[in-house]
Amino acid sequence: MKALIAMSGGVDSSVAACLMMEKGYECMGATMRLYDNEDIFVPKEKTCCSLDDVEDARSVAFRLGIPFSVFNFKKEFRENVIDKFISSYEKGQTPNPCIECNRHLKFGKFFARARELGYDYVVTGHYAIRGYNEETGRYYLKKGSDERKDQSYVLYSLTQEQLEHTLFPLGDFDKTKIREIAEERGFINAKKKESQDICFIPDGDYVSFLEKERGEKYKPGNFVDVNSGEVLGTHRGIIGYTVGQRKGLGISSTEPYYVCEKRMETNEVALGRKKDLEVKTLTANDVNWVSVDCPDEKIRCSAKIRYAHRQQSATAEVLADGRLLVTFDEPVSGVAKGQAVVLYDDDLVLGGGTIE
Repeated sequence: MKALIAMSGGVDSSVAACLMMEKGYECMGATMRLYDNEDIFVPKEKTCCSLDDVEDARSVAFRLGIPFSVFNFKKEFRENVIDKFISSYEKGQTPNPCIECNRHLKFGKFFARARELGYDYVVTGHYAIRGYNEETGRYYLKKGSDERKDQSYVLYSLTQEQLEHTLFPLGDFDKTKIREIAEERGFINAKKKESQDICFIPDGDYVSFLEKERGEKYKPGNFVDVNSGEVLGTHRGIIGYTVGQRKGLGISSTEPYYVCEKRMETNEVALGRKKDLEVKTLTANDVNWVSVDCPDEKIRCSAKIRYAHRQQSATAEVLADGRLLVTFDEPVSGVAKGQAVVLYDDDLVLGGGTIE
């Protein structure tokens, strides 16, 4: 069997390649080239993080004795990830570019390229578990065994065809063991730090990135009370605030304020108290059902409203137009438009969608 390994240059995908070779698969490594320095406003003379990653992946592939390629997907990454990231923020949403990259690049373009080249499987370094349910005749997706590293949340958009031809060899491992394997094999990236930022914004300053893309600064506006409408102060530009944010508002008060809404049409950031952030229901569109067929009645489940969020007990219902209505047992805070809501049955990923 032939496997194309999506090698990011990090330790996880490197060990994934190693494990697949040890299982007897015929492997090739490939890295997606997604941007150049000038695309992300990094000085041309500096070494781009993406170039470092390519060379690290190439080094590991050479050590493993497997062929290695670089796929140029810069155009597709710009259209499906960067441009969508910008437009989402300008609509008052909080996008998750990792989900879009998985959907359109890793399990879109990269997956299609693997099939064109005659590979049976795409292999990634995600911490998730994939299997097949004989009773339902469906492939399923479960949380990775290492709860701290589980990445099932960003994989909810996978289709049955994609799951059939994708393997996650790290699903049953924890990160410590993965680093041990990498050190034993002498991989150059065994101790490489994990990236905590959006890959195309290496300094983490997304506001500066958006302003450079626009070629102008975002205009200041009013902070207003979410209930009374009273003007509380002046914000530095509506793009720079996220629903649920408490720090950096510059508003003096005996009780902390939180960002509750971003009103793009009036350039107002609505602030409230912690209780004003709480909601019991949300709706989501662009829904995908992963491990189960689309339910025709209400289901009990747990739901995550962002990657680092703890699962909350809820009831989910598919509306007549295909959108998803999620009703939580207890109020949840910080529900943000543009983020994903992902539904679980214990550790089984049922499906998810984009929060409206």
